[in-house]
Order: sequence, then structure tokens, then C-alpha cells
Amino acid sequence: MTHIRLIEANPGKLDALDQLVVAYLALTQQYVTRFCEAETSPDKFAIPIFETELSDRWHRVAMQQAAGIAKSWRTNRQAAYDAYWENLADYAAAKAEALASGKPLDMERKEPEWHEWNLPELRVPCIQANANVVVVEKSEDTTFDYWLRISTLDKGNPLRIPVKLASYHKQALEGRTLNSSTTLQKRNGVWWLTLSFDEDVPVQTATSAPCVGVDVGIANFITTSTGKQYGTFHGKLARRQKRDREKRRRKAKLRACLKKKGVENLPSTSSATGQRLSRHVRQEINRAVNLLLEEHPDARIIYEDLSVASMRFKARSMNAYLYASNLAHIPEQLAWATAKRGMAAHTVKGSVATAITLITMPRSISRVALEMQNCRPARRKSRSKHSCCDDMRSGSRYTGSP
Repeated sequence: MTHIRLIEANPGKLDALDQLVVAYLALTQQYVTRFCEAETSPDKFAIPIFETELSDRWHRVAMQQAAGIAKSWRTNRQAAYDAYWENLADYAAAKAEALASGKPLDMERKEPEWHEWNLPELRVPCIQANANVVVVEKSEDTTFDYWLRISTLDKGNPLRIPVKLASYHKQALEGRTLNSSTTLQKRNGVWWLTLSFDEDVPVQTATSAPCVGVDVGIANFITTSTGKQYGTFHGKLARRQKRDREKRRRKAKLRACLKKKGVENLPSTSSATGQRLSRHVRQEINRAVNLLLEEHPDARIIYEDLSVASMRFKARSMNAYLYASNLAHIPEQLAWATAKRGMAAHTVKGSVATAITLITMPRSISRVALEMQNCRPARRKSRSKHSCCDDMRSGSRYTGSP
């Protein structure tokens, strides 16, 4: 349960929380770096080694959050590294085939290169706490719904922050038991609270239910084996992305100019319009997923295990376009939405999902989809001025160099 603003507390209490999060993030960052660089798996129950002004309980919470971040980073890096080796093997096979046939390899196809990932940096104040340091107490004799009891740097003097729920929060939490874990996050100077509860939803899809293949793309976020398409990044979202990118480029040039003149306080390249665009893209993806599941309530969903980290284009504009489309959100939303509805869902490799989609499509539609998927960015010369967006076809999965 997200989007609970902590606006009822007085500024003095929130100042104490700000002081706490500074020490907490510094300690968490130390453990994140250590866990990511270590050869062994992150251990959230390891012996503390860094000195801090935080209590032992807060120290352990910071280690647990750092271990989770490091584990996720290592998993994603390993997946990208495996995809790199797959692309390298495909390139070697294509090169050997070209040599055997006596034909030169396509000049536009380059050998994939591996670029080492940067270590995670904690920039947004976020605390993933448990009941040892943050307790959610039910309010009994006040106008507030809950109270947050937070341990602080001042031992023996915890904070008590009031929590006021909206009507839809109360409706969602009615008759449910909250988990002991909470998340506190600060965005744009405002603290937000996230609560959670467990809900067991059994899988209701029959074993004999038909399978629906789902292919992920940009021209259409979702293309199914039934020949239907849901959501798109083209049109209004693409135009907004282009305007936002031009704005960020201007701010980057201004930042470089001021840096050359020795200015210390440099402007940020991020903007409110870019954040709104990211939210609207996720909302469009959510609507597409919901519409897909509403039209296929009794089907087993087969979707690809997409690795966006391994997708690269030559042109920076294409990479920016790919990044703004937020394709990684589609598999996550599919997994969450199907689990919420009790529907069966399975992940496969991208090529398998595409094959399922094309095989089970009607012949006329599958022929068009296959032609769209096999198109290459090399044919831009015969297209219009703004044809770079058209190269991102539904279901296309360009890895390495296009």
C-alpha cells in the first residue's frame, strides 16, 4: 500500500527523521559496495564491520537492505553477462557461416562488447525497516488512523509520527493484517510511507487452458498470439519523449558550460516533465496489461523473460527512445497482475516467446509481424526524416549492435 504522505507530523519530528536517514544511507552505501565487490553471496546476517552512530538494530536493518540491493544488482549483472555471451556465440556462428559460404559478414554487424557495470549508488532517501526499529501502531483515541514509532539517534526518545489514511487506503486495508515491514521514502522534500500485507491468491487457471503467447515491443507494448495488440509508445508519448530529450540536452550543455567556468552549484539535467513522462509510460503499460488479461481471463500467459540491459543501438537517440519506453516494466507488471488474479503465467526466452506468438497467429498477421521483426535499422536511407522510431518494431529484440 503506497502513496501515504506523512504530512500530519510537525517539522521538528521530520527534521529528526532527516538526521537519521543521513547516517543510515551512509552506512547502507558502505555495505552495498562491500557486498557487490565480494566474491561470496551477500549475507545480511554477517558480522558488522563498519562504525556508525546508529544503534545495533538500525545497523542490522541497514545491512539487510544493502544485502537485498547487492543481490538484485548481482543477479541483473549476471543475466546481462549471460546475454552478452549468447550474443557473442551468435556472432561467432554467423561469422563462421559467412566464411564457410565465402560471403562477407554484414559490415553493420559488430562483435558484441562487454562493459562492466557501475556499482549501485544510493541517491534517494529510502529506509526498508522492520519492527525492530519502526512499529506501526493502531490509533485508538485520536483522529489519526495509525502512529509510527521510529527509533532515532537519541536513544530512549523515539519519534511518534501520525499517519492519516485516504478512503481508498482504508478500503484496501479493511479486514487485513499489516506486515511488520515498512518502507519510508523521501521524494521532493516529502516523506512517504509504504505498508504491506499478505494475500494468498490460488491459481485458478485450468491445466488444459489454452496458451497465449505475449511478445514485448515498443511500437506495440504487447502483441499476442491471437493477433491483438495493446498499448504503444508511438504517437503522443514519443513526441513528449523527444521534447524532453531536447530539454535535457540543452540543460546538459548549460551544465558543461558552467562547469568549465568554475561554477560549483550546477543545475540538474532531470526535470519534472521527464518524471511525469516516466509515470505516464508505466500507466500506459499497466492499462495494456489489464486489457490483455481482461480479454484472456481463462488463458495461460506465456511471456518473454526480457533483459533490457543487453539491448543497445548505435544511435544515441534510439537508446534514449528505448530507455524511455520502459520495457522492463512490462514483464514485472505481467507477473504481478497475473498473480493478483490467480492466473497461470510462465516466462520463456525472448526468441521462444516470439516463435509461439508467430506460430499461433493467423497467417496473414504472422507474416506481417515476421516482416516487422526481421526489418533492420540499416534501411533508414529510404525512409522519412523521423523514421528512427519506426525501426523499433513490435517484438524486435536488438541485442549487441544492430
